[in-house]
Amino acid sequence: MGRSMFKPWVPFEWIVAIRFLREGRMQTVFILVGVAIGVGVIVFMSALLAGLQGNFIVRVLSAQAHIQLLPPKEITRSLHPVSPGEVAVAIVQPPLQRLKSIDQWQALVSDIRNMSDVVVVSPVVGGSALAVRGSSSRAISLTGVDAEEYFQIVKLPEKIVRGTPRLTGQDILIGTDLASELGVDVGDKLRVANAAGVANTLTITGVFDLGNKSANQRSTFVALRTAQSLLGLLGGVTSIEVTVRDVYAAEVIAQRIQAATGVEADSWIKTGAQFFAAVSAQTTANTAIRFFVGLSVAFGIASVLVVSVVQKSREIGIMRAMGISRGQVLRVFLLQGGLLGWGGAVLGCLVGAVGLVLWQHLALNADGTPLFPLVLDPKLFAMALGLATVTGLAAAYAPALRAARLDPVEAIHG
Repeated sequence: MGRSMFKPWVPFEWIVAIRFLREGRMQTVFILVGVAIGVGVIVFMSALLAGLQGNFIVRVLSAQAHIQLLPPKEITRSLHPVSPGEVAVAIVQPPLQRLKSIDQWQALVSDIRNMSDVVVVSPVVGGSALAVRGSSSRAISLTGVDAEEYFQIVKLPEKIVRGTPRLTGQDILIGTDLASELGVDVGDKLRVANAAGVANTLTITGVFDLGNKSANQRSTFVALRTAQSLLGLLGGVTSIEVTVRDVYAAEVIAQRIQAATGVEADSWIKTGAQFFAAVSAQTTANTAIRFFVGLSVAFGIASVLVVSVVQKSREIGIMRAMGISRGQVLRVFLLQGGLLGWGGAVLGCLVGAVGLVLWQHLALNADGTPLFPLVLDPKLFAMALGLATVTGLAAAYAPALRAARLDPVEAIHG
C-alpha cells in the first residue's frame, strides 16, 4: 500500500467518499461535466436576463418618473337626475380637459419628500405651445421644470448633443429634429407662444436627442416659472414627478400616496403595463430555466449515486460489519452528492463567466459598443455554488438512505 493522501485528522466519511468518487472516475467526470454545463447555463442566462432587464429599465425610466401625480379630470354630470326605471338617451360630449393645477401642491411635495421610500420629488408644468422662428412654426410640448430636481429623474443632461443643459428664466432646451426643422441651433433665439397669444423669446442653450423622432420634434424644456407664465398657470403645477428606491414597488407606493393625499397617482407599472408584463415574463422564464436545469442536475447526481450504492454494496456491508454506523454510511453518500454538486458548480461558474466575457466582446452594436452592460455579480456565483451544493445533497439523500439501510450480511454475500 502506498502512503495515504489523507492526513490523520481527515474524518473517515470524507476519506471513503473521495475514494468512492475516485474509483468511479468516469462516472464522476461525466456527472461533474453535466453539473458544470447546467450551472454554466444558469449563470449565463441569469446574468444575461438581468443585464437585459436592467437595460430596459434604465432606457424606459431614464426618460420618465416612477410615479406621477395628476390633478383630477373634469367629468360630465347629468343636469337632470334619472329616476329609477328611466333610461337616459341623451348623448353628452365629454368636456375639454383644461390645464389645471394640483391644489396645495407645495404641501404635497413636502409630505411626499418625507416618505422613506421616495428619492426625488419634482413639480412640473406641462402644456402645448407654438415655437416660431421667422416664417416657420411648429406645435411643441412645453415642459417647465426645476432643473436641479427634474434632471435627477430624467437624465436629460446625458442626452445633450450640443450646448449645455442650463435652464434659467430665458433659456430653452429643444430636440434635434425640432432644431433641424426650424433651422436653429445653440445660441439662437426662439419665440414661444401659447394659444392665447402670450409669448416669450427664449435662447436655445442646448439641443438634445431622446432617441425618438417624435419626442425630438415636439419636446422642449424651460424653467418652471417660465412655463407657468407662458401657459397661464402662475404659481401652479400640472404634475408632480416622483422617483422611488425600489422601481418594482412603485405601484404599491403610488397607491399609498393616493390614499394619503387624495390626488391621482399613476406608477410606471400601471401606465406601462405591457412593458412590465414583458419584464415579468422574462423573470418567470428565467426561474423556469433554473428549475428544470436544477432538476436535471439533481437526477444526474441521484442516478450516479444509485449506481454507486449497487456497486459498493459489498464494501458497505464490510464497513458495517466492522462497526461503522448507519449515520456514517449515510454521511459518506451525502458527502459524495455535495462534492459533486459543489465541484460541478465551480466548473460551471467558470464556464458561465467565460461565456459572459465572450458575449461582451462578440455581441456588439453597429458602433462597436456592447449591446447592453453585463455585470459579473459575485452574489450570482455564490448563489449558484450554494444551490448546486444543496441540490447535490438533496439528490444524494435517497441513495444514501438506501446504503445506510443495507443489511451487512446480505450486502457481503450479495
